Amino acid sequence: MNELYGGLPPYERTSGTSREAAISMLPYAGHQRERVYRYVCSQGDTGATSDECEIALDLPHQSASARVRELVLEGLVVESGEKRRTRTLRRARVVVAAHLPLVQAKLL
Repeated sequence: MNELYGGLPPYERTSGTSREAAISMLPYAGHQRERVYRYVCSQGDTGATSDECEIALDLPHQSASARVRELVLEGLVVESGEKRRTRTLRRARVVVAAHLPLVQAKLL
């Protein structure tokens, strides 16, 4: 778990309810994070948005986006620089596994 948040899943530091929600996720966050990471990896250089992770893994929106954020903070996934439309037609950032050659080439 990322040390920026004292071993808890990320939360809004100025919100007591956010911290409580993070604490309540401790039993689930690790498994969810692993599922999200595996899904992003399975998408190869196409990557995935939080919305796509949410749909594919049947996760609540807050859980999917929080797990993606954790993976970014841990350096396991990186933003590709691409954005795709979500179900609500907003544009969301695409993340890819950090070990992919495409990502490495973009970072050089």
